[in-house]
Amino acid sequence: MSSSGAGTAATAGTATTTESVASSSFWRTNSRSIPGRPTTVANRLGGGRPIGSGSSSSFQDYQESVSDAWDLGDDEFCIISGVVDTRISKRASQTAALNVIKTHKSGKTSQTTVLAQEMREMPKGSVLTKDRTESLEQTEGGDRTALEGTASDQVGLRIESLDIHSTRVLSASPGSPTEGLVYANDNRLRQRFHAYPGRPQLLKLSSNVAAKDVECESKYEKFSNILEAPLLNLLALKELSWSGVPRKMRAVTWRLLSGYLPTSLERRQTVLERKRVDYRKLVQQYFDAERRDESQQDTFRQIHIDVPRMNPHVSLFQQQLVQEMFERILFIWAIRHPASGYVQGINDLVTPFFIVFLQEAVGPDKELEQCQLESLSIEQRDIIEADSFWCLSKFLDCIQDNYIFAQLGIQAKVNQLKELIQRIDGTLHRHLQTHGVDYLQFSFRWMNNLLTRELPLYCTIRLWDTYLAESDGFAVFQLYVCAAFLLHWRDQLLQEKDFQGLMLLLQNLPTHNWMDSHIGVLVAEAFRLKFTYADAPKHLEGKS
Repeated sequence: MSSSGAGTAATAGTATTTESVASSSFWRTNSRSIPGRPTTVANRLGGGRPIGSGSSSSFQDYQESVSDAWDLGDDEFCIISGVVDTRISKRASQTAALNVIKTHKSGKTSQTTVLAQEMREMPKGSVLTKDRTESLEQTEGGDRTALEGTASDQVGLRIESLDIHSTRVLSASPGSPTEGLVYANDNRLRQRFHAYPGRPQLLKLSSNVAAKDVECESKYEKFSNILEAPLLNLLALKELSWSGVPRKMRAVTWRLLSGYLPTSLERRQTVLERKRVDYRKLVQQYFDAERRDESQQDTFRQIHIDVPRMNPHVSLFQQQLVQEMFERILFIWAIRHPASGYVQGINDLVTPFFIVFLQEAVGPDKELEQCQLESLSIEQRDIIEADSFWCLSKFLDCIQDNYIFAQLGIQAKVNQLKELIQRIDGTLHRHLQTHGVDYLQFSFRWMNNLLTRELPLYCTIRLWDTYLAESDGFAVFQLYVCAAFLLHWRDQLLQEKDFQGLMLLLQNLPTHNWMDSHIGVLVAEAFRLKFTYADAPKHLEGKS
């Protein structure tokens, strides 16, 4: 992410520094540092050098300052705020990184011990089973010391040094008792260990553990009764969906909650068929390269660059058919929304809809990791694509200001998050401010991508059950979800004592083991915060 000074300066062209504007902020309080207004490095470093020139700043500066929000492998957030060409020392970065790694590997010691015991008992020439291979992959990412030590003492087994670009082989010297013990499945390891900042998603698109969470038959029955009624009780459906939608019911429920389908049962199939035909007509009318003007060609070029970088560690999204579907969805959406056009980050918001409707096509019990789109009929693929487009369009209607010129909606929400955390947890807020961490540096991506970069994909889908069920739209609720999400990591953040440690943690929060139950707790806490503060802004006013 960009440094706090640059991130603040680059948005200077979108607001003024007058007291009247400051007093009209969400919580009606003046704040010393608001994204989009010029400030000085003195706020954090004591330098007093103006950041930006105010009137001469432009939206291009702002875009440039946040353009790395979606880049993979980016380390610009490690540049110390306001100091040119100053980066973290190697020792400091290693220390901070080790702290993050320690957090990620906690709780895996017992698994390591069990695997070590099993490997002691392996007969000569045994080959690791698929289940044990997967378990060993999980263990390798954590603490391998106990496994290596025990195995080498018993059978002389040596784990080759980790190299994600070569075949994994557990081998010993020729003639040893373990000769021929092969660790296959190189593709899984490459995906498991190839780290992408802000990409905590597991290999699996659906969590086996989460999928086995008890879903009472009574809940299926309640959904069936609501969905099969001649006239849908939308309020009852939202109330029931807020705590999560069963996988078998999710596709039709999302269509209804997003407003894509009518409440009348007898009209639904007719509307579906008509809307899918409408989408195909839009593709035929606008997607043809010969009919694009220069600006549309530029839009498509940017989409064509972004789509392959989306979920690069999941093979499903690297299939050409999938990428072509995403390109058409995003391009047609941009053409139909000229006020914003295509903005980087919207590509991530197609993914949950695509997965839900793909799951419907292949069946609720099928895993999607190895799903080949070629195996589906053209009609099935067209349905997935059209429904993803229309649901995305409905979903984004209430957050259009996030993607218009200067992305004013995100700027406002970042400032609101800052004010909210300042009132809820002054200790955490002062800790972030003291070490030069600006809320724009980490929460911009949270707001822009709706936490899709922070959570495993199946957790994002569960979170969107609640978002779609929010009666007043999720735009307001999203703020409180981000606040609850930040407060969840309070203890770990307070343990970090420098800027780089805080940013490394905030950019790579250890959510890779999260399940539906974690999202349930997160939205419950967000609801509590919203109930306390949303309708009572006076509670947030500080003493002048």
